Amino acid sequence: MGLIIEAERLSRSFGGHLAVDGLTLAIAPGEIAGLLGPNGAGKTTTIRMLATLLPPSGGAARVCGFDVVRAAGEVRRRIGYVMQQVSPMGYYMLTGREKAEIEASLYHVPRRQVKDRVAEILDLVGLSEHADRLVQDYSGGMQKRLDLACGLLHRPELLILDEPTLGLDVQSRHHLWDHIRALCDQGTTVLLATNYMDEADRLCDRLTIIDHGREVVRGTPAGLKEALGAPSLDEVFLRHTGHALREDLR
Repeated sequence: MGLIIEAERLSRSFGGHLAVDGLTLAIAPGEIAGLLGPNGAGKTTTIRMLATLLPPSGGAARVCGFDVVRAAGEVRRRIGYVMQQVSPMGYYMLTGREKAEIEASLYHVPRRQVKDRVAEILDLVGLSEHADRLVQDYSGGMQKRLDLACGLLHRPELLILDEPTLGLDVQSRHHLWDHIRALCDQGTTVLLATNYMDEADRLCDRLTIIDHGREVVRGTPAGLKEALGAPSLDEVFLRHTGHALREDLR
């Protein structure tokens, strides 16, 4: 199998602002690949281009073998995308099971398979016992797990996660990490955007650190630390970008 993501000199501008500037990515099947950078570095813009939600201003990208512009529909059928925000307010008066069943129909899961698929995915993320509770009664961590489940309903080749643990307490973050690693162990490729150093170090097989829309360095977490003789990714990041980092104080 070829690369899951191939991006060559990918760029995106908004008016006179270049949000992503000539970014090149190559992500192999089964990897957890990280985009690491401060707020405003271009992580979300990059993800939206790869998910076909924004057209590139320059360069090209292929996801699961399909061009993100010329074959956007084929790309969408093969990816799951979990955004930073939890479920929209309109879902709060539904149960977790009802929300997942609606999402399954949006992903064109065959009707006869929906109930079994929903039960399978809710069990995978540890929500079976809470499936018939209203989403409005879920904790923040449970809502994030429900969103993760919904992104998996159609068994995507690539799961794109945009800061999936943003705003969660430490215990909820660690539980979500366990679910993400388990998915990768089962063969799902993951693209993870984050600005948590511990998250990148714990989860990612390879990292691309970006700043002001440009790649500043790439490699494995261990390799990046070894190359600089740095004790942590915090130090690697600071030396390459000059940015102060978000501490895990929750």
